[in-house]
Amino acid sequence: MQCLVISDVHANLAALEAVLNDAPDFDEIWCLGDLVGYGPSPNECVERIQKFPHISLAGNHDWAALGKLDLSNFNIDARTANAWTRSELTPAAREYLGQLSTHMEQGEFCLAHASPRKPVWEYIIDANLAYVNFKHFSTPFCLVGHTHVPLVFELDEQQQRCRPLIPPFPEPLPLGPHRMILNPGSVGQSRDGDPRASYVMFDTENMTWDFRRVVYPVEIVQERMRARGLPRRLIERLEMGR
Repeated sequence: MQCLVISDVHANLAALEAVLNDAPDFDEIWCLGDLVGYGPSPNECVERIQKFPHISLAGNHDWAALGKLDLSNFNIDARTANAWTRSELTPAAREYLGQLSTHMEQGEFCLAHASPRKPVWEYIIDANLAYVNFKHFSTPFCLVGHTHVPLVFELDEQQQRCRPLIPPFPEPLPLGPHRMILNPGSVGQSRDGDPRASYVMFDTENMTWDFRRVVYPVEIVQERMRARGLPRRLIERLEMGR
């Protein structure tokens, strides 16, 4: 099976469409959460993903938009954007987001938005934190999002440590024999200095993980955000990938 693995779309419909158009044929989408928040098209993104066979998780911004998280936990820009998203969500979008799980298992994979230890809100940003999280899932592999940075952490059980593997790679990454935590990066708001949308093609038969990037019309998304009065910093960061 060919899986399109995405995370952190953040209501960026133009980026999501670019990924869908760029990706080779796939059988299913695995979305690791945060379909909404920050961006200008929350309802459209919720509707779009439902056109495909898919599984999806709830992220912290999805919960914030539903009122399941206190907005005071967010910085001022995220708070403003989430308050706007709350006011914009249709009943159908609310119902869809409200039924999403925070984590699940798919065969050899644990899926969580943030981390297996704290599925809704923990940033696995370094090898030490990744190492701690390996104790919180039993499958060979764990898929996470949340950081908006494409990355892999590989566990060395003999040395009792893990090492980061940073894309791009010259060819698809073979999964195994070591346990791994894998992050596909963000579709809608990259934070690794590359403004392109980030996604992964996962081949379940050959067990390969293929990081991919695609350009999307950032200026169109920025104009939509301005028209909706969303914070300037959120608008500007899209073109910087930070």
